[in-house]
Amino acid sequence: MGVIVVAFVMAFFFERWIDYIKIALFVLLGLFVLDILLLYRIKNGIQASRNLPDKLSNGDANPVEILVSNRYNASTKLRIIDELPVQFQERQFEIVREIEGGQSRFFVYKIRPTERGEYHYGGLHVFAGTALGLVERKFSFSQDAMVPNYPSFLQMRKYELMAFTNRLKDYGLKKIRRIGHTMEFEQIKDYVLGDDVRNINWKASAKRNQLMINQFQDEKSQPVYSVIDKGRVMKMPFDELKLVDYAINATLVISNIALKKGDKAGMFSFSNKVDNQVMAQKRASQMNLILETLYNLDTDFKESDFARLYVDIKRKLTQRSLLLLYTNFETMDALHRQLPYLQAIAKNHLLVVIFFENTELNALLHEKVTTTHEIFHKTIAEKFAYEKKLIVNELNRYGIQTILTEPQHLTVNTINKYLEIKARGLL
Repeated sequence: MGVIVVAFVMAFFFERWIDYIKIALFVLLGLFVLDILLLYRIKNGIQASRNLPDKLSNGDANPVEILVSNRYNASTKLRIIDELPVQFQERQFEIVREIEGGQSRFFVYKIRPTERGEYHYGGLHVFAGTALGLVERKFSFSQDAMVPNYPSFLQMRKYELMAFTNRLKDYGLKKIRRIGHTMEFEQIKDYVLGDDVRNINWKASAKRNQLMINQFQDEKSQPVYSVIDKGRVMKMPFDELKLVDYAINATLVISNIALKKGDKAGMFSFSNKVDNQVMAQKRASQMNLILETLYNLDTDFKESDFARLYVDIKRKLTQRSLLLLYTNFETMDALHRQLPYLQAIAKNHLLVVIFFENTELNALLHEKVTTTHEIFHKTIAEKFAYEKKLIVNELNRYGIQTILTEPQHLTVNTINKYLEIKARGLL
């Protein structure tokens, strides 16, 4: 339409061009009609469908596939618009591609959900155009679907083999040196590169005329509980995820590793009361039960009741257990209010208190300051960072183990602590 308007304006000023402009307009009109005929000569020129995963992994990049089939004979330009779930608040999503005539292609894009729950997809729309680019034909496909977003099972799979390999550094994990030989004998097997030469069985090696080694296994069936604080202190966001989401993802990973190592895994959460309890077991369905429980877990604005937590632990956990407590303390005063209950819990169980560094403050600590206002803010940030270190020292003084970690390193640091505890035979 704009071209036609410009043509008539030019004709008004340059009367000698009027014949050329008319010819150009007729040619343009002919091309326009030709473009329409090319696109509408086939009823279903484009077919498309969306392939969604059975469930999404929270905080991870999840691939979504769109299969497009071009039934036209010529190459076709495509604009693919997928109606994403409302949680993403995406209004300008589109994929622009070109597909050869008579071919089918997969187009993949990734989504990163940050809220657990149900994600509802709408329709799938494809706008097709020819090389002329004058007309686009819209093809719409009813692709309404719901996919649940679960805690990060992709992280769980990523770290699953970690506990059974010697390549821990590939995952950013420390190699833990085992102290002593407090493990149970399992079997005699062929020596392979990487085995501890101290475990070589020389008598068996002499009989077989090849190196044989004693294989040991960790002491098994020890309860490992993840205890998630879902009070107001865990609502703080980092990289679009709440602290409680990082704790949930770490709980899924460490529970899976504990079960693979022969221990019993369980969990529960608390704020003003204790709920979402899964007693430590090592049955086949335990991971699915933990996953479903974590799916519905979320924070609230209530004050966390550590006294109630202590009472429930004392009443329900009769066997000495490893308790991985995910919470957050910002000040020494906040710690001292809960310290008597943490001490009481640590008398009967091996308690590890896991809390978070304030990454926003850490970034502020490394900035150059020039004004009085900036100096004031940096001084306050240094005070809070120093107080976090004091909290670690205070807990260690009472024999309570700690992990002070950035949210993105929570899972790795928790695995390291679990492996260290197993290696040192502390449980």
